Amino acid sequence: VQPHSGAQANTAVYFALLQPGDKVLGMSLNDGGHLTHGHPLNYSGKTYEFHAYGVDKETERIDYDEYKRLCEEIKPKLVVAGASAYARTIDFKFMAEVAHSVGAIFMVDMAHIAGLVAAGDHPSPFPYADIVTTTTHKTLRGPRGGVIMCKEKYAKDIDRAVFPGMQGGPLMHIIAAKAACFYEALQPEFKEYSHQIIKNAKALEESLKEEGFRLVTGGTDNHLLLIDVKSSCGITGKKAQRLLDEINITANKNAIPFDTEKPFKASGIRVGTPAMTTKGFKEEDFREVGKIIAYRLKNEETDEVKNECLARVKKLTDKVTMYDDIKY
Repeated sequence: VQPHSGAQANTAVYFALLQPGDKVLGMSLNDGGHLTHGHPLNYSGKTYEFHAYGVDKETERIDYDEYKRLCEEIKPKLVVAGASAYARTIDFKFMAEVAHSVGAIFMVDMAHIAGLVAAGDHPSPFPYADIVTTTTHKTLRGPRGGVIMCKEKYAKDIDRAVFPGMQGGPLMHIIAAKAACFYEALQPEFKEYSHQIIKNAKALEESLKEEGFRLVTGGTDNHLLLIDVKSSCGITGKKAQRLLDEINITANKNAIPFDTEKPFKASGIRVGTPAMTTKGFKEEDFREVGKIIAYRLKNEETDEVKNECLARVKKLTDKVTMYDDIKY
């Protein structure tokens, strides 16, 4: 429980199990993976020989046949599964079987979906993975931090990689907060929260589709959606992020598979439902969020549109204020 972040948890696993130059197979950042899964500008890509699997161009879902081919061709020492911008269920069982068939260690970074796994709303990697890493924020709804879980034979090496290999003193206040987070995830109410995250994501999906937006993979199985704003309304993800920021909706620009824009601009935005689910948003609220997003992004930049959207957002947030005694 000592890693200070998900990135440090992943780095500790690499440090424990790999030598510089070892072959690793991870998901392409362009297709939804994470910087620490081998991006050339990241420590992972600079230190190890990373290769990337990705998604099928037609379905925009993980190309498992190509993944299998790459495993058999490359014979990596480690395979990394998991994503930071992938809206569909991941087949951990198949990925593990293929990885183990070529002698690879199979690691799952479940940072984004950890809360959904804990609640039973996403297949668990634990029956199949040798090592599982996660953050404790995102869907687990805890403090910012990282965790590593592994089979016993890797434990001592990973412990040494964290301390003294990578970190000095532990952040005990954050470790205490992680314990509280794990306790909350064991409660029946947490399952209700997770189920509502999924319901809300589906409601947002339906709303955006009704408004004519193209969603990468056609929709979502989890807590997030990747919206192709370039083909939907002719703007970049960077512009969409700014326009939504101005009306108090937080999203981030995000590359989409086979993106024609540079990552700094991107063709998509990534949105998710966990935070506002915590605040009490239900399906009808997220349908309205989808309509507000569409109205803002598909109309000219005018004060009239902006002010109308701000009023609609305020109406939603006023309804679910968590701290009634605080005067803003």
